[in-house]
Amino acid sequence: MLRKLKARWRSTRARSEIAARAFMPRPHGLSEPLTVTLTSYPARFGTLGWTLRSILTQTVAADRVVLWLADGDEARLPEDIRAIPGLEVRRAENMRSFTKIVPALEAFPADVLVTADDDVYYPADWLERLVEARLAGATVAAHRAHRVTLSDGAPRPYREWDWSIRAPDRSGLIFPTGVMGVLYAPGVFHADAADAAKFRRLCPSSDDIWLYWMHRLNGHRAAKIGGKMRVLEWPESQETNLRSGNLAGQGNDAAIRAMISEYGFPSVE
Repeated sequence: MLRKLKARWRSTRARSEIAARAFMPRPHGLSEPLTVTLTSYPARFGTLGWTLRSILTQTVAADRVVLWLADGDEARLPEDIRAIPGLEVRRAENMRSFTKIVPALEAFPADVLVTADDDVYYPADWLERLVEARLAGATVAAHRAHRVTLSDGAPRPYREWDWSIRAPDRSGLIFPTGVMGVLYAPGVFHADAADAAKFRRLCPSSDDIWLYWMHRLNGHRAAKIGGKMRVLEWPESQETNLRSGNLAGQGNDAAIRAMISEYGFPSVE
C-alpha cells in the first residue's frame, strides 16, 4: 500500500512538472535529422498524453515525434491526444513492441532515432542528454542499461547480469533497456534488423534483446550515459506490460538462447 501511495505521489508531482514547462526548446545541433519514435495501444491511451507531453516539451527539439499505431487502434485515439502540438500519428502493422522502431527504420533511414516507451515520464533534459552523447561520438546511447555478465564467453542468465548500472560506460557488454529511451545513429543495425519473420520467431516479446544483437553484430558498442536513472511509470498504465515476464527471465532468456543459436554471441572486443 505504501509503495502504491508513493507511486501516485511521484506521478502527481511529475504531471505538475510537465504542465509547468514553459521554456523555448533549442535546436538539437546534430548533422542528421532527429526523430523520436514510439508506439502505444488503447489500454494505455488514458495516460499516453502525459508521456507525449513530456517528450514534446524537452529542452531540445526533435525534428519529429512519431506515434505509430496499429490499424484499428488509430481510430480509437482520443482527440485530445491527436491534437497535441508537434505530434505526428502514423499507422503501422502491429508488431507489438517492435512497432516503436521498425517502421521508423524503414521510413527514416537517414535519421537519428530515439525510441521511447508509452507509459513513463521523461524529464525535460532527457532528449538533450542523449543528443549530447551523439555529439560526443556515440552511435548507440541509453540512460538506463544493464551490463551483460559472461560465463565461458557466453551470457549468464538475464537475472544474473549487472542491472541498472550507475556509472557511465561504453562497451560491447552494455545492454540498453528501452524503457527510458535509446538513441540509435543511422546505419547502426545489422541488415536483419527489420526482418519481421526473424524477430517474431526469435524474440517475439524481447525487442531489447533483438536490438542489442542487431547493433552488436554491426560492430557498434552502446554508451550508458549519466548515473542511475529512476523509472517513473504512470501507475494507471501498468495493468498490462511485457516487462514482467521478461524481467523474470522467462522471455529474455528464451530470446537470448534463440539469438545465440541463430547468430552466435557477438564479440565484445
